[in-house]
Parts: sequence; structure tokens; C-alpha cells
Amino acid sequence: MKIAVYGQYYHNNMQSSIETLFGFLFRKEVEVYIEKDFFNILKEENEKNIKAFKIFKTLDNSYDLLISIGGDGTILRAITHVRDLSIPIVGINTGRLGFLATIQTNEIEHAIDEILNGNYKISERTLLSVTTLPENKDLVETNFALNEIAVSRKNTTSMITVETHLDDEYLTSYWADGLIISTPTGSTGYSLSCGGPVITPGANNLVITPIAPHNLNARPFVIPDTTDIQLKIDGREDHYLISLDSRIATLHNSTIVTIKKADFKIKMVELLDESFIDTLRKKMLWGEDKRN
Repeated sequence: MKIAVYGQYYHNNMQSSIETLFGFLFRKEVEVYIEKDFFNILKEENEKNIKAFKIFKTLDNSYDLLISIGGDGTILRAITHVRDLSIPIVGINTGRLGFLATIQTNEIEHAIDEILNGNYKISERTLLSVTTLPENKDLVETNFALNEIAVSRKNTTSMITVETHLDDEYLTSYWADGLIISTPTGSTGYSLSCGGPVITPGANNLVITPIAPHNLNARPFVIPDTTDIQLKIDGREDHYLISLDSRIATLHNSTIVTIKKADFKIKMVELLDESFIDTLRKKMLWGEDKRN
């Protein structure tokens, strides 16, 4: 089996997890490639086992699995490497909530062993794609997002107006700090924090969620994922922000944004005893525990 390993950072609380993962992979004698920048970070931290592994800069369809080590944000970055290659992704959670990175640090050896033995299932996740008129060079190379695409105000405390069309039919003009277009996967992220609903990953829907709307009747809106969404922004400033998961670009108010379901999906690895409902229940309870 050919495995890619991706991470963004090195923190002290990751050391044990990294040593456990690489030590286990070394003993299993699988073919392991570490993303170049992450390899250099680990090398600076004198991680012992990495010398046995190779480096990758870009992925191709010869890889059987990508292991992300970090939090959900690390997985969101990992998909920019995987793109449309259909390489299954599994996440080791050294972050906080972990809706996507579901393997806990005390489960690493058992979970990876199960995966290597083929004891897992695949959850296919919808992505969003964006195009702009005129074209923006920052949104050409990686114009997709797993969680959400959002537009928001820039360099101002004033709200913006987001004129919204669905399949060329005018919906409304949101007067708000911004607007989130979320996938089912992203429904437990930014959209949820702005009052949006939780949607199961297999649902064929998207969610439009306004950010701090001034319109008293503006509420999150669930739509079919076959819908083309067109946005036109107006505001006191000449520019606004667009974010694709954690990647941000600046657009001029004259720019028209079109968002729709991407033509490929991301494959998330789940252990056979995992379920979205169970993960949701645990994470919501975790949040309540943290507040009390």
C-alpha cells in the first residue's frame, strides 16, 4: 500500500501522536511518502522515524491513502493536494472538535491497522466550485471547497448587500456582514455558528446562511445541490472578501460570483463502527462540557 502523510504544523501535543503513527507505519513496512514541507518541519524537530520514508511534492493516482495529522483545518488543506484524484483521506485528530479528523490520539495504531486490513468504509463528500466574472487568478488553480464558500465585508464595519440568484431566478438581497454557501460537510462548521442547520453528509443539499443579517426575516435556506448560485455584492467599500474553506481572495464589487456543486467528490475514510450521528453527538456534548 502506498500512503501519503500530510500535516501543517508541529506542536508539543502532537509529538506522541506523530511518533506513534510513524513508528507503526515503519513496522508495517508500507510505502510511505511525507509531504515535503511537513517533512522539513519534522526534520527540524528531530523526529526519529521520518528518515525511513520518502517525500512527495504532488500526488498522483498511484496513492492508496492520505493520512492527515492535525485537525479539521489540516484536512481542508489536504484536499488541495488530493483534488480530483479520488485518494481516500483519513484524519488523526490532534486538534479540537474533529468532525472530519475522527481518529483520536489513543486510537492511532488500532485505527490504522483496521484501515490497512481493509476494514473501513468510504463516505463521499460533496464539494463546491466557484467561478468569477471577470476571472480572478487566485481562484483558478484551487477553485473548490469542502466546507463552504463565503463572501464577507472587507476594510469596513458597514454591512454589504449580497444580491442572490438561484438558477438565474432572483431570491433576495441579503443585508449582512456576509453570506455562507455550505455543503453538508460544512454544515457543522461556519454555517452552524451562524445559526445554520446540521445536514447529514449524504444529503443532496446546500445551505445558504447569512452572517449577522440586518434583515429580520433572513434565515438559513436549504436548497438542492443541483442549484447554481449567483452573487453580486455592493457596499461602501470597493472590494470584498471571498473565502474557500480557509483560503481567502479579494474581489472587486463589480465581480459576479457563481457557485455550484463541483464535478468531483472527496472520499473520507470511516471505521466500520463510526457514524456521523455518533460523531455529532460526541462533539456536541464536548462543546457543552467545555462551556460548563
